[in-house]
Amino acid sequence: MADARISTYLPPNVNPTQAAIAYGCRALPKLNEELQADDLLTRQKALMALCDLMHDPEHVYTAIRIGCLESLKALLRDTNDLVRIKTTEVLYIMATHNVGREGFLEHNVIQALSFLLSDPHSACRENLYTAFKHLAQVPAELQVVAAELHAEDDGGDALEAVDPLFALRPLAAHVHHLEGALGIVNSGLIPSLVWKLQREEEEIQALLLDTLAACLMEDATEALASRVVPFLKEKLLSTSSNIRSKAAHTLIAVSIPLEGKIQVWQHDVIPILVHLLKDKEEEVQANAAGALMNATVTTEGKYAALDVEATGPLLQLLGASLSKARLNAIKALTMLAEAPEGRKLLQSHVATFRVLEEDFSPAVQRAAQVALKVIEWKP
Repeated sequence: MADARISTYLPPNVNPTQAAIAYGCRALPKLNEELQADDLLTRQKALMALCDLMHDPEHVYTAIRIGCLESLKALLRDTNDLVRIKTTEVLYIMATHNVGREGFLEHNVIQALSFLLSDPHSACRENLYTAFKHLAQVPAELQVVAAELHAEDDGGDALEAVDPLFALRPLAAHVHHLEGALGIVNSGLIPSLVWKLQREEEEIQALLLDTLAACLMEDATEALASRVVPFLKEKLLSTSSNIRSKAAHTLIAVSIPLEGKIQVWQHDVIPILVHLLKDKEEEVQANAAGALMNATVTTEGKYAALDVEATGPLLQLLGASLSKARLNAIKALTMLAEAPEGRKLLQSHVATFRVLEEDFSPAVQRAAQVALKVIEWKP
């Protein structure tokens, strides 16, 4: 006769490193209680379970409502390395959702995360900077809305469409202010982020540059006072095309205010940007052209670019497959055409701009029309 035996194997689909999730509406309150438990293993298992659940925005909303953010803020100071790493992972997953970003601002999570800027574990710092990146950046769908709204406006200024974030500036009636980026700026973290840019490993540098690019569009004052331009100049010379591209993109934001334009000229960044116009990566070329467009607004910037023969590589970019590269190149050339020497150089290339008036991108068409007016202007 057969006898019953208890298997020594775990049931299928059971993760022994993750807390058992209670049924229905009791799931998140139970996990929140376990986050506050004295037992280390209980806290770790609860965090593992939350990492899975926080991919659903409905669960994020419920977690914030029942106080999970306060429990997670307390765990950021936990002495156990794994607890801190998994806590920052939960937070960066929450930051991918709009409701999570709003919760960050309401519950002052930015300041709580800032205590881990110098955490000894790179995984913890990487999660932290990923959370800041998601918090600072505009969701892609809002960028598309902004770009479409601006495409209908023929009266846009020289900065619109260089980057989708520029397009959001005049759209107060359509989208909310970039509260996440502004929250990071107002927390006084910009000098620390700039300082960390020199000391972090490459993967984390990319996250820092993405965060800074978004934040400095709100206010670049503290960054400029923290020597961000010399630091970015060094990153433009990186062997990584990703770092070069993101550094040039951050310089677009840095050079929006007049002080930024002046510092880009003073620190001899313009010759490096001109060199990057011939980079093998089109994204690097496009961002370098965007930074040049801003830097050449001033007279000093114009002549610094003309001295290193920027018109040649910029004219080459007019045939780029990337519409952003064509657009930024046209606008940079328009800035150079405001100088008599630049206008004289470009008058023999009027036919090229005529062709761009028929470009499939409305923004490129408008930019080409403005460029022709400047190049053909006569005193």
